[in-house]
Amino acid sequence: FYASNLSIAALAVAAVFAATLYWLNRRGETRLLPYMLLGVLLWAAMLFSGIHATFAGVVLAMMIPIDSAGDGRPSLLHSMERALSPWVAFLVLPIFAFANAGVAIKWNLSLLSPLGLGIVGGLFLGKQIGILSAVYLAKKARFAVLPAGASWRQIYGVAVLCGIGFTMSLFIGLLAFTDPETEAVLKLSVLVGSLLS
Repeated sequence: FYASNLSIAALAVAAVFAATLYWLNRRGETRLLPYMLLGVLLWAAMLFSGIHATFAGVVLAMMIPIDSAGDGRPSLLHSMERALSPWVAFLVLPIFAFANAGVAIKWNLSLLSPLGLGIVGGLFLGKQIGILSAVYLAKKARFAVLPAGASWRQIYGVAVLCGIGFTMSLFIGLLAFTDPETEAVLKLSVLVGSLLS
């Protein structure tokens, strides 16, 4: 009962922090410090609520202003994106990938299980089918046009490469499964699907 009340209280506090971030955005606040302080507090509140704290990052990102201040400088969101991009690409993602990719390959571990086939098929075939279908339908409905000089063969190449879902696939899979045997199948299947793509 106590844990339940604590979770509800923490969630209510998180909602207050999220609303304050929204208010800062609507007010046109362009300084980074208020967003960062409230972001840390939002993360802590989400952690104590029992909801995965990564959602705090999603909420915070949605509240960072995308409009520039009108003085010719880029928006706060674009400035942060440029500043963080090299750190994310060359430090955060590789550390995450190496920390979560430990796969103990056992002879009794089979990719032919429904989970293994689903993951490999989803990454390799599902991405191709989904992306090509979405692009084709968007073009037919005249919602979009192909980039200048792009062929369907090139669009297909991009669709195949999109099956390299290493980090996010591992992240979502490790949130979904807690059994060590299932996690081993998940990791191996993600590696195989990504290698095929």
